[in-house]
Amino acid sequence: MKLQNNVLKSTDHNDASKAVLMAILAAILFGICSPVSKLLLEGLSPTFMAALLYLGAGFGMLLVQISGALSKRSQTEAKMTKKELPYIAAMILLDIAAPIFLMIGLTMTTASTASLLNNFEIVATAAIAMVFFKEPLDKRMWFAIILIILSSMILSVEDYQSLTLSVGSIFVIAACLCWGIENNCTRMLSMKDPLQIVIMKGFGSGAGALLISIGMGGCYGSLPYILLALLLGFVSYGLSIFFYIAAQRELGAARTSIYYAAAPFIGVMISWVLLRDAITGSFVLALIIMLIGTYLAISEKHEHPHIHVVETHEHRHHHGDGHHNHHSVEVPEEHSHEHTHDAQEHTHTHMPELHHQHKHEH
Repeated sequence: MKLQNNVLKSTDHNDASKAVLMAILAAILFGICSPVSKLLLEGLSPTFMAALLYLGAGFGMLLVQISGALSKRSQTEAKMTKKELPYIAAMILLDIAAPIFLMIGLTMTTASTASLLNNFEIVATAAIAMVFFKEPLDKRMWFAIILIILSSMILSVEDYQSLTLSVGSIFVIAACLCWGIENNCTRMLSMKDPLQIVIMKGFGSGAGALLISIGMGGCYGSLPYILLALLLGFVSYGLSIFFYIAAQRELGAARTSIYYAAAPFIGVMISWVLLRDAITGSFVLALIIMLIGTYLAISEKHEHPHIHVVETHEHRHHHGDGHHNHHSVEVPEEHSHEHTHDAQEHTHTHMPELHHQHKHEH
């Protein structure tokens, strides 16, 4: 058992490290969105902009899928089935609402404030993951979440004398709440093909937002603005969501969203350079508090004895992680097929991804 645990620690560490890098890359790509969207909103309506962002993600990732149709990656991923339809529907509806709220909020507040307020998505994601999906959150994690809430509250107060909340900030927080719920729905799909998920999200949510925009008479803008919005959608939504979903496989919903906290900081830096947003005292204070909270969250270590029950499912996997021992002969390549996990008890550092949904007594 000791040898088995050592192997598990090594492979889990490698997989988790790759997942962290993917989450950070997703954050960097999404961090571009708020400041660039602020510029494009000068020539596009908020609802039309939201539609273009998701349609850009859908079209862009569809081209990626077509170009790699015969590649190894596309052959080793599990496809979605009818069992995932409820999560797919919820994911699309929430993705219609969230970017519309965000684009409206961006028209009422600075891009830098909106970028930092996007960290409220971490709070919503983590709380929903714990309450409804039973992801464990210890005291350190809760303290980190409290700091992030405090930071978001500081940014939301427009006038400290009268304690008037910024309307734009409220719209941004509403967008984060939608994305927090959506992140947990996406988590339930994370074992499936990320490329297929992003394409469905892009076209489904984009079409819904486009219909809303048409109904509100908001479909206007010059061709250069439209093309730039589609390109931004491919980069900041399409590629970002792809890496985000891949990271969720190993890290779970709450922890992936915490690493994703780098996105607002990237957005803030771009806002300072491109838009010359003012740097206020409350803005600096919120930034410091949020950095402390993010550090506490990402430095967490979760390890204890746990039991894997018998489970049958399908997803992309390899046989060097100590959890997939269902072949009588060695299969070195990653592959996807329906397989059964035998009951197993062991100890190793792990994250609350879909293989580690055990109960915690604390």
